[in-house]
Amino acid sequence: MSYNSFKQTTKSVQHNSVGYDGCQVGSYYSGVGAGVGFGGAAGYGGGFAGDGFAVGGGYGTGAGGNVSILSGNEKETMQNLNYRLASYLDKVHELEAKNAELERKIKDWLDKHGPGPAEAPKDYSKYYKEIEDLNAKILEASKQNAAVLLQCDNARLAADDFKQKYESEHVLRLTVEADINGLHKVMDDLTMSKSELQPQVDSLTEELAYLKKNHDDEVKAIKAPETGKVSVEMNAAPSTDLTKILNDMRAQYEDLAMRNRKKAQDDFNKLSAELTKKIDQGQTTIVQSSTEVTTLKRTLQALQIELQSQLAQKNSLEMLLAETEGKFCMKLSHIQETIASLEERLAQLRADSECQKDEYQQLLDMKTKLEAEINTYKSLLDKLGAINVIQGQGQTQGQGQGQGQVQGTATQKP
Repeated sequence: MSYNSFKQTTKSVQHNSVGYDGCQVGSYYSGVGAGVGFGGAAGYGGGFAGDGFAVGGGYGTGAGGNVSILSGNEKETMQNLNYRLASYLDKVHELEAKNAELERKIKDWLDKHGPGPAEAPKDYSKYYKEIEDLNAKILEASKQNAAVLLQCDNARLAADDFKQKYESEHVLRLTVEADINGLHKVMDDLTMSKSELQPQVDSLTEELAYLKKNHDDEVKAIKAPETGKVSVEMNAAPSTDLTKILNDMRAQYEDLAMRNRKKAQDDFNKLSAELTKKIDQGQTTIVQSSTEVTTLKRTLQALQIELQSQLAQKNSLEMLLAETEGKFCMKLSHIQETIASLEERLAQLRADSECQKDEYQQLLDMKTKLEAEINTYKSLLDKLGAINVIQGQGQTQGQGQGQGQVQGTATQKP
């Protein structure tokens, strides 16, 4: 009995890891191949690889009587190890497929939505410029609103000034009208005084005419020729000069009439001049007041029109400001919603990464267990190689050959 061959023992282990957000996900591939042949008695072979599991071998018996190298318990142990290893590899392949699918989804999402490497912090730089532009526009709108409010305040102050000026001019106009009414009253008083003095002038004129007539009659009577002479001598006092007396009386009356006429004429001229002067002054004041009132009315109308235009412009700017604020509030709300959505997606991605990290840890634990079992499997094979081969008795009547071959390959998936 002789030990024929210890064909092949291979082992390959490969790690493939990808990194995302501080978490590594690895794929583990292993392959072990072993073949044992003994005389013509028995052969057992088995092998597995990362991408598949294959078992191959040959088994033959001979009539000469062969003793198997492996006892029944050891065969069952190795078969159990093979089965467990195959189940572990199937589970590893399934987890690798899930890992590859998850990596593909993460890569697609990063290509579509990701701002940069996953290990980098949150990158909102692409929103900073838009936010700065919005802040600048809001600041500009605030400045424009402040300018409009300032213009409105200036217009209100100007309107108040013009209103005060209008009130003062209105008071002045009322004062001038009161003065004109007073002058009309004075004119009426002078007219009444004139009408009262006119009868006196007429009476004095009639009296003067009557005195002149009497004087003429007396003069004519004195100057008339004498019709006869009467000579009477009497011892009496000397007679008075009637002509002299009449002349004196006439001179007195003429002087009195002249003084009265001159006084009345002077008073009348004086009152007429004063009245004419006052009337001229009143007319000039009326013309000036009318001109000022017309100018003030025109100014008031212009200011009212300007005030209406300023109020309309203010309302328009307020509406524009409200519309601009609403528009930018909507944009800002949309941006905030986008940021919240991205943060939610990033949180989901982090959760997926944590889940993948847990799966990777499970794979590492499984790898450790698998390596321990492979080491056990290898120790058993080494133990089989160290067994002393017992020489067989008798001639081998049959020929058996067992051969097992395993090829283990490990491929790295991207």
